[in-house]
Amino acid sequence: MKYIAVLRKMQTELTNPIQYYLNMGSDFINVNQLIGKEIEISFEHFQCIGCGKDKKIFRQGYCYDCFYKLPQAGDWIMRPELSKAHLGIADRDLEYEKEMQLKPHVVYLANSSNVKVGVTRKSQIPTRWIDQGAHEALEILEVPNRYLAGIAEVALKEFVADKTNWRKMLTNTGEDTDLSKWRDKLQKHLPKETQAYFLENNKETHLEFPVQQYPTKIKSLNLEKTPYFKGKLTGVKGQYLLFENGTVFNVRNNEGYVVSLSI
Repeated sequence: MKYIAVLRKMQTELTNPIQYYLNMGSDFINVNQLIGKEIEISFEHFQCIGCGKDKKIFRQGYCYDCFYKLPQAGDWIMRPELSKAHLGIADRDLEYEKEMQLKPHVVYLANSSNVKVGVTRKSQIPTRWIDQGAHEALEILEVPNRYLAGIAEVALKEFVADKTNWRKMLTNTGEDTDLSKWRDKLQKHLPKETQAYFLENNKETHLEFPVQQYPTKIKSLNLEKTPYFKGKLTGVKGQYLLFENGTVFNVRNNEGYVVSLSI
């Protein structure tokens, strides 16, 4: 069976284990059912998820022009503390930014490679945790806008990481720490204007990924350098496909790449 489509990040469903789905245009593939099978991936061309043109992808699935023009790629996405919609100030498109920023946001702790702090819209839970490959997560703050979540994250990342070590996450060799103890330890470091939103008694969410075999040594598949790859799928974690020979493929990092997928 052969499919051709522009890559978008895998959709997920919180079950035990997590279910992964790949949108291949007119076909919707349950990736879990491909584990244990040989898969061929071929790079065909680019298709920017902004303008739809065959232009080299710059970041986040966008070509250079779209990345620096569209509101979906504003700096506040990666740096929530730069959000300004609550002040009525536009970055690129105030109406879009109000829609995204002026919604309940959660600050959380997660065990992925190590304990880390992160921010997401409440509506993106547990998707955000799954995409980061976290096997445990705990909400510690729920605030009414992205700015407050951002300044809380900035304060807390003085004490815990704000990024996942993807190699440790994919080899399943990360630290496993008590998130509730970290929550209690970090409370005093939250900015004053966020203290009232602290969540004291939340329970951890546990996530199980569909992995038959974790790699010990990792080689990341770069479609521009290696436009054709064939391998046996042994698992899925985060937004990565894991293969028997240690190759890993980050689907999300390859948004905007048109590929053919043969099973």
